[in-house]
Amino acid sequence: MTSTSLLTRLSPSITNMIRLDHTHVMSTFHQYEVDTPPRIKKGLADTVCVSLEIHAQLEEEIFYPALRAVAQTEVVQKSTTEHHQMRQLINQLRNLEPYDAAFDQTFFQLMNTLMHHVADEETLLLPAAERVLADRLGELGAEMTKRRMQLAVPRTGQIAGGMARSMSTGALLAAAGTLLAGGYLMTRPADKRWQWGRRSTSEPIR
Repeated sequence: MTSTSLLTRLSPSITNMIRLDHTHVMSTFHQYEVDTPPRIKKGLADTVCVSLEIHAQLEEEIFYPALRAVAQTEVVQKSTTEHHQMRQLINQLRNLEPYDAAFDQTFFQLMNTLMHHVADEETLLLPAAERVLADRLGELGAEMTKRRMQLAVPRTGQIAGGMARSMSTGALLAAAGTLLAGGYLMTRPADKRWQWGRRSTSEPIR
């Protein structure tokens, strides 16, 4: 089996992948509150912005052209226009500080545009694609998976930074503790790790 055919089998269909993207961004949005600490606001906004930029580029490079080739739909043009509106709002958001009043307003405006976009795609565009592209959904999903990795790798630091800032202090400390514990175990000699893992169940734990 070639790597391409394996990727096709393992990847979600392109329509399900788009739905997963929508769910991820909307769940991040719902963590944002006006009284959220500025550091967490910044992290949540950064996560949403990068996710939307990658998502929009994937749709414009792969999904919309495939759909246009077999069906004429005004919704594709409307979705492309909404992508442009979201990019403008993302640029505005990046020029604001999270403690500015305009930051909240711009973020909620971005999310309002996104909600209209998601509603149109999930009620009109994705069902249409599942009818007219039924035999290509897996192939297009694999193509989108491959392209997503190409787009995400150069932005790994930006993605990780947004995720770290969006976590509460307690969650960050817990994550750091887990990493430290894992690092400690990995630096122990292999025989010590093996002995620790084989502690007898009858031996009392002190």
